[in-house]
Amino acid sequence: MVCGRCIVAVREQMEKLNFLVSDITLGTVQIYPDPEGLQLENIGTSLKMLGFELIDKEKDQLVERVKNVIIELVHHSDLANLDQSMVSLISSGVNKDYTYLSRLFSDSESLTIEKFIIHQKIEKVKELIEYGEMNLNEISVKMGYSSSSHLSAQFKSITGLSPSKFKSAGSPGRTAIDKI
Repeated sequence: MVCGRCIVAVREQMEKLNFLVSDITLGTVQIYPDPEGLQLENIGTSLKMLGFELIDKEKDQLVERVKNVIIELVHHSDLANLDQSMVSLISSGVNKDYTYLSRLFSDSESLTIEKFIIHQKIEKVKELIEYGEMNLNEISVKMGYSSSSHLSAQFKSITGLSPSKFKSAGSPGRTAIDKI
């Protein structure tokens, strides 16, 4: 789950399956009573119909929690004003050592945490370019880049287009943040 609408959809689905939702946040839901056997299969099927998946392995859950922390930071925070490094925020957000998380994430996703962050940041930059309310310098500051040239270089390496070409091409190629 990566947005408020996702939380609402999952809550509604759990209630349709006669579970009481005691807590729900991005990526996690706690329900009562604890599901077993066929109930777990029904939950998995229901979530799949909504475009989600039931993650029951602890390591997979950790990877999802890392992704959710990153998505929350990149898409819902002002990266220019973070009072801690992304590494510290990820580690404290998941309550695990970053070295362990980094290795686990890379093994699971075939992508480093750093690359995942870059991809998420570029998707947010695409969104900000589409809105047309900020120039590239303002976007680079908001997204925590050292300069607009650093942002442009990273943008081009990921998308194959410069930010200005992306804008003039009608903003092609947006990727849903949960598909990165």
